[in-house]
Amino acid sequence: MAYEDLPYDELRDKAFELAEQRHDLGFFYDLFRHTPAMNAMSTEGGSLGETSGSIIELVSAAREAFGSESVGEMEPLFVARFATYLREHGAESDG
Repeated sequence: MAYEDLPYDELRDKAFELAEQRHDLGFFYDLFRHTPAMNAMSTEGGSLGETSGSIIELVSAAREAFGSESVGEMEPLFVARFATYLREHGAESDG
């Protein structure tokens, strides 16, 4: 099964878990920086430059910001990004 065939939330979780294991803050920063999620974060009084705390908190914030109900028409872009990340960093596809 290709990554793109997975349900959005499952694909997102796989990419986030891999990035978390790799301590890849750049992956999350890139997602926020190039998407409307950054606008939402800044209207709440924050920015990635001011974000403190653990990678677990960052992953939690990203899960909320990039949930299937909040990405709308940008879902295909995120699907491609998550699938590419998994392929580039050697994650195995299920099946």
